[in-house]
Amino acid sequence: MNIKLQTLKMRLAEVVDLQRSAALLSWEQQTYMPPGGAKARAEQLATLQGLAHRLFITDEIGGLIKELSNSSGQWDYDTDEASLIRFVAREYERESKIPTELVAELASTTALAQEAWASARQNDDYSEFQPHLQKVIALSRQQAECFAPYDHLYDPLLDKYEPDMKTSEVQKMFSGMKDELIDLVDAIKSRADVVNNEILYGDFDIDRQREFGLCIAKKLGYDLNRGRQDETLHPFCTHFSIDDVRITTRFDSRYLPSALFGTMHEVGHALYEQGISPELARTGMDTGVSLGVHESQSRLWENLVGRSRPFWLHFFPQLQTVFPDQFGQVTQDEFYRAINRSEPSLIRVEADEVTYNLHIIIRFELELDLLSGDLHLNDLPAAWTEKYKDYLGIVPHNDSDGVLQDIHWSIGAIGYFATYTIGNLLSVQLFDCAQKEITDLESDISKGNFDGLLYWLRENIHCHGSKFTPGELVKRVTGDSMDSRPYLNYLHNKYSNIYSL
Repeated sequence: MNIKLQTLKMRLAEVVDLQRSAALLSWEQQTYMPPGGAKARAEQLATLQGLAHRLFITDEIGGLIKELSNSSGQWDYDTDEASLIRFVAREYERESKIPTELVAELASTTALAQEAWASARQNDDYSEFQPHLQKVIALSRQQAECFAPYDHLYDPLLDKYEPDMKTSEVQKMFSGMKDELIDLVDAIKSRADVVNNEILYGDFDIDRQREFGLCIAKKLGYDLNRGRQDETLHPFCTHFSIDDVRITTRFDSRYLPSALFGTMHEVGHALYEQGISPELARTGMDTGVSLGVHESQSRLWENLVGRSRPFWLHFFPQLQTVFPDQFGQVTQDEFYRAINRSEPSLIRVEADEVTYNLHIIIRFELELDLLSGDLHLNDLPAAWTEKYKDYLGIVPHNDSDGVLQDIHWSIGAIGYFATYTIGNLLSVQLFDCAQKEITDLESDISKGNFDGLLYWLRENIHCHGSKFTPGELVKRVTGDSMDSRPYLNYLHNKYSNIYSL
């Protein structure tokens, strides 16, 4: 092996180890840490994130990148070696622009903000969280300014989660989708009585929910020898290595879909991380290429598979066995229609496929206004309420179900939300390709056989980690760039059938 490349890999491994150690502390904070540990945890995360950043932006690593870039022609473009040099060069250029002190301050601020958000959400008290959010917004602006000049202040923050994506592209995409989605929501409203979902509400023992969800997770391919499930306030997936990928779930004893589809969603993320090539371990490329591509995997398994008729042809008899009192007299068709009922609702993570992206558009627009200063934090709850009224025709009755429902702003993830819709669009494009290439995919799903789909995803997406840019990866798999039309067509076809539109 090239000695300089070997040295670079050794240095990167040290950085990645520190980052993953910080991630472990973050996971523990959201699962088992007592509230009183927040201050110390903030200090620990600041130390680890600061050390990782300082270690990464050294002149040594910069020099190795420069030398290797000059000689990268010795490796073919698709090789791990050439990909690593491109990837690290991009990350180094980005991270070198951010002062280590700012990285540490962000880590400390967001660790404290998470605890404040959790308490504020529980107490339905936005004022408890507002001072922390103010600090997060200010630090996010400061971080964005490190990348001046830019087309939009939001661009550097978006780029962190969706490399090469511009704010103007997202605005154009959302502008083209918004009116069409609102029209579809209105059309379904006029037929609301066609679908009833009362069967999804009742008394659902949490232990049995957990057992059934894990049964599905294992069937989809989630390796519990390299993963585990825990409970948290806001579900997420995290990884500390390819062989340690964890999911969390939020259970509701009165509403079955919350944990059921939440589990499938997080399993989609986990399958991606568990499927990355071991050759990429400890390089920084051993993770999903972007959050949009990541969300394509979670939404594919949650919706295109998990909310499909073929899926429940296999799993509904099992569900009836687990909850005989609730579903013993329910038909598979009634259940399918119930889990796909479309109705404007307040909670994003429980929104149906039609309304979901309107939740995202609302958050994206609010983020832009907060970052620019056009929206003051005092006015954020009112602005949230107004947009929900305009786009979905509903009004939050409290802040816990309104402006406090998401963890993202507390963890400093300004620029994140748009990736959910990007993921929705890509999920359909990728699934369409899988259907064309996998013989009898629908039949396999109806038999509870997901091996073919998982193999296809692993070969085409998962194994590559971050070797290619999101645009490159999508082009390689689909032959096209990201497009909203296939997704919108999918929604129209599915819901026209369900609601006889």
